[in-house]
Amino acid sequence: MPSIRVSMLSGKTKEQKAKLVSAIVNAFDDMGVPAAAVTTIFEEVSAEEWYIATESIAEKRKNT
Repeated sequence: MPSIRVSMLSGKTKEQKAKLVSAIVNAFDDMGVPAAAVTTIFEEVSAEEWYIATESIAEKRKNT
């Protein structure tokens, strides 16, 4: 039973998440894993809380 955890910036729509889940489930289906066995968990993080090195993504956006 695969469990996929997707960490991403917050703000994606329900439709965008559903499209991603569909692609994930299809990829496992191609490997013979039934859709009912695939679990996907979304972790949404704000740009202020997601850091690359010592700078948040929010800060990087301000500086570009």
